[in-house]
Amino acid sequence: MIEFEILKYIPKNKRGFSPKVSFLSIVNAILYKLKTGLQWYMLPVKSLILESDYSRNSVYHHFMKWSEMGVWEKIWTRLLKARRIKMDLSHINFDGSHTPCTKGGEKVSYQGRKKRKTTNALYLTDKNGIPLAMSEPEAGSHHDTYDIGTHFTEVISVLKASEINMDGLFMNADSGFDCRHLRTLCSQ
Repeated sequence: MIEFEILKYIPKNKRGFSPKVSFLSIVNAILYKLKTGLQWYMLPVKSLILESDYSRNSVYHHFMKWSEMGVWEKIWTRLLKARRIKMDLSHINFDGSHTPCTKGGEKVSYQGRKKRKTTNALYLTDKNGIPLAMSEPEAGSHHDTYDIGTHFTEVISVLKASEINMDGLFMNADSGFDCRHLRTLCSQ
């Protein structure tokens, strides 16, 4: 799957040095890190990349370069577009998550309800809970509807980029999202 679905969207170097290993190995190492959630310094590069003595820093470099270029978002929207027929869009679910971040990070602050530092993001899934889109993380000191216009628009833009039709789409959200601003956004 990786070769046909992801690698074709990874940009090749136009100048400079080519990596010592294949992009397939680098993408596999990145996906392993994202799936397991482990820290970059714990990435078992020697087990994942057998072709060479490649470093974690090199894998991280490619991940960050592709992130800044928007490559991962393009891949995600193209995968959604290609698989939208398999999704159950009889309704979508919208919710937020305050995730504890004990070691800190860029978008982290103290959340009194959780009694710890958290980050908050909004998620949109299909009826079966398959993720469709996620907002940019926000410092956890806010409630779910903080800056809802920006975050909801960001989430919906992924659906638009994936050519998922939103006309008449029923959205299920808990009562914490029942605010006038979100109702206006939904009706638009």
